[in-house]
Amino acid sequence: MRDHRKLEVFALADSLALRVYAITRKFPEDERYGLTSQIRRAAISIAANIVEGAARSSDADFCRLLTIAYSSARELEYEISLAGRLGYVPSAERSGLREQASRTCRALFGLIQAIRS
Repeated sequence: MRDHRKLEVFALADSLALRVYAITRKFPEDERYGLTSQIRRAAISIAANIVEGAARSSDADFCRLLTIAYSSARELEYEISLAGRLGYVPSAERSGLREQASRTCRALFGLIQAIRS
């Protein structure tokens, strides 16, 4: 078992979730149960799956949960793009958020590859 708090990828995912929450507070009220909820769930899923995977005893389980986290991160990238095109996220914020999500994806992919080899 691993300590998720020592993983750089967890720090990235946790920071991303906090940023997503801050940005989605400004979304329209009628999106509360729609895009706001979906974006937040995807962001939380990334960090939560890293935590759960780190608590597992086998590399195979850890890798499986990291793959789920990676899928959630890719989902989040799309949702950020959609929110931007809908005018919910200003361009400057969207660019930074997209980069942070992309950096998290790259870190997850790298960790998955390292565990598999």
